Amino acid sequence: MSTPSQTVGPFLSIGLPWADGPEVVPDGTPGAIWIRGTVSDGAGEPVPDALVETWQADADGRFDHPDDPRGAAGNGFRGFGRCPTDPDGQYGIRTVVPGAVPGAGGEPQAPHIDVSVLARGLLHRVVTRIYFEDEDNGADQVLALVPEDRRHTLIATKTEDGYRFDVRLQGEGETVFFDV
Repeated sequence: MSTPSQTVGPFLSIGLPWADGPEVVPDGTPGAIWIRGTVSDGAGEPVPDALVETWQADADGRFDHPDDPRGAAGNGFRGFGRCPTDPDGQYGIRTVVPGAVPGAGGEPQAPHIDVSVLARGLLHRVVTRIYFEDEDNGADQVLALVPEDRRHTLIATKTEDGYRFDVRLQGEGETVFFDV
């Protein structure tokens, strides 16, 4: 029997993941990286039944979508990733660092990945962004709206084979989520 906090989460693993969901780019793609992290709850405990979805531009800042006026991305780049968390709340997405994309007024946004998280106890997805610690994030219009003392929750840190980005759903160190 499901409890109220299990109205969404335990059922995600039944039909939403697919075998190559975590692979935004094919194996062997030049510049491929892994983004790995842990989804944790308000008590800091790992969430073993969450689902992390990503949407991003390719390394040239183009989206795999026909509405991108600069032309669709190519070379097997899908732009969309989906990975369930494992029993330890961990996920991993193989991708590339995206290029800058135009923002409001044509101003470039810092390279970023849009992220949605679905999990137990959430009736709707939460939405955040991944920025990269070794990119110039200073002029990003969206990041500038986030209080300076909370921006670190949106910055992925460099690892040996990519970046680490942990998601804290609530509590101390809660990841910044956007109202979309």
